[in-house]
Amino acid sequence: MDTTHSSASGQRIILVTGGGTGIGRATARAFAEGGDRVVVVGRRPGPLEETAAGHAGAIHPLPDDVSAPGGPERIVARVLETHGRIDVLVNNAGIVRGGPLGSLTAEDVSAQLATNLVAPVLLTQAALPALEAAGGGVVVNISTAVAQRGWPGSSVYAASKAALDCLTRSWAVELAPRGVRVAAVAPGAVETPIGEHQGLSPERQAEVRAWQVARTPLGRLGTPEEIAWAVCRLADARASFLTGVVLYADGGASVA
Repeated sequence: MDTTHSSASGQRIILVTGGGTGIGRATARAFAEGGDRVVVVGRRPGPLEETAAGHAGAIHPLPDDVSAPGGPERIVARVLETHGRIDVLVNNAGIVRGGPLGSLTAEDVSAQLATNLVAPVLLTQAALPALEAAGGGVVVNISTAVAQRGWPGSSVYAASKAALDCLTRSWAVELAPRGVRVAAVAPGAVETPIGEHQGLSPERQAEVRAWQVARTPLGRLGTPEEIAWAVCRLADARASFLTGVVLYADGGASVA
């Protein structure tokens, strides 16, 4: 994958959260294949090592919890200590705790908000001096195509991502004078382990996927690699006049 680099050395430092599986893994590998050096963050060391497999020297696992107290500051400090800069931040880490209103616990709600909303705020804030110092730093938030639609059964997840869209637009205006661009990718139905992580049975996962495909005009699920391509394009230096956009990559579902 061809990318245009922004650092003086010709090699950018990319920080990707939730880099152990799915979209985060594909995004990390896409940046690495384009010549960047990537730090992938996640709670579990094993999946991070799998992401880095075959990309020695280009993808660097950093096990940590971005939603833990002090996590964002600790992560940024580690990246700057080992790599000296941050050119692109991809806020990809996210969790889903489904259930209709009436079944949600306080922990269900707070866990989703902590990972999907609070963590991106605090991590971006911690990384901001480095992004500004990079001279053309970029933040790419991973949202969801259903953030602006009703999503019964996963309302808190959708709401947290709608808030992330709002942050994207607000930060784009706020940080433009500091030379930092902010954009988002809003995936639709993508073939990732998110159903498994929710604890859904294989049968229930198949039902959900069939429902999603039926409502996607292109008639199929997306792939993590297709979303990674969009993230890389938004972070490309040739997209230097693009900020504040939420790019829908959902097979047409949001306009059907």
